[in-house]
Parts: sequence; C-alpha cells; structure tokens
Amino acid sequence: MAALAGLVIMTNAAMAAPLTEKQLERVREIIDEACVFCHGEKGEASNPIYPRLAAQNREYMARQLRLFRSGERKSDIMNEQAGDLTDEEIEALATYFAAQPPLGHKLAEDEWERQLWEVGRYVYRYGDPFENIPPCMTCHGKDARGSKTLPRLAGQHRKYIVNQLQAFKTGKRQTDNAMMRSIAKNLSRLAMEGVALYLSTLEPEGGSR
Repeated sequence: MAALAGLVIMTNAAMAAPLTEKQLERVREIIDEACVFCHGEKGEASNPIYPRLAAQNREYMARQLRLFRSGERKSDIMNEQAGDLTDEEIEALATYFAAQPPLGHKLAEDEWERQLWEVGRYVYRYGDPFENIPPCMTCHGKDARGSKTLPRLAGQHRKYIVNQLQAFKTGKRQTDNAMMRSIAKNLSRLAMEGVALYLSTLEPEGGSR
C-alpha cells in the first residue's frame, strides 16, 4: 500500500474535494481489511465474478455502498463489509476508487467470440426491436461511461455483467432502475453474453464522472 502514500484523490468530472491525509489513511485501512481480497488495491478486481471499481462513477458507487449497508441491496459479503461504514468513509472510498485509471479487456482472436461481440455491439447500440428492448446506450451512453446515477460499464468484467443481468431478470436484484428489471426479462442469454463481451472491451479512456 506504499504506493498510496501522499496520493491526492480527485474525481475528474465532479471535482470532489481531495481526500485529506486522515481520510486517505482510513481508506487505506478499509481496503487492506475488506476490499483488497475481492476488488484489488486499486479496484482492478482480477477475479471476474467481482466488479471492477476503478473509474466507476463516484456518486453511483457511494449509493451502492449505502444500499449494501442498509441491506436493501442483498449480498452476504457486501452487507457485512459495508454494515459498519460511516457516510464519510463511504464517500472517501467512492472518491478513491473513482479516481483510479480505467481498465479494459482485449477481444480474443477467435471467430466465434468476434461474432458474439458483434451481437453485443448491435444490442447495445440499437436494442432488439423484436423483443421490445431499447438501445442500452440510451441510458448508459455511447461510450458506456454512465452518469452520476448510472454505472460505468466500459471495461467491466464480462462475467460480472452477465451475473447482474441475470439477477435483474430473475428479480434477485431489486434495487436501482426498475427499467433494468423490465429489459432483462426479455434478454436472451445470447444477448446478455454479447453485450457483456462488447462492454468489457470498450476503450478505457477517461476517468469516472
């Protein structure tokens, strides 16, 4: 964690106040105790079942932590980890991870995967009119960087995205936008996998909002 010493953290769009040394020290402690095992020191999340937090939108991330803390968003691990976080700690963690450099995945040199990527690109940009699915980019943006209230999806792990779409489809995930539950109900597994693959490979330019 020495690389964090003296680091000045700011979001690039919202321009939140930089973390003080005291806040940064507390962030360092929380990451060492709870975050690093799943999400990595800088939010890189090497295991694809966990979300990448690097460059995630700060306000969205803070809201998710509050939902985990209250138990409104269900996760045995995250409900426990976030249970004792204060509002200040949540804001500091969100500010830290939002300022980390965004990451992406490379598309494999495989014809099957390239065709799946094209399916995902089409659904993300144009939707599926046969299933009454609107374009994903209508809400998440052409570059999939989201907004203050919607998550950055560019560079996110493919498996994590599929898992969340399935959670919306089955009703397991009840928080956030009701539209996602409605859309996910009509998404085929092929569309889910394609969109997730496409999003995972988007150019990781720019930080969070």
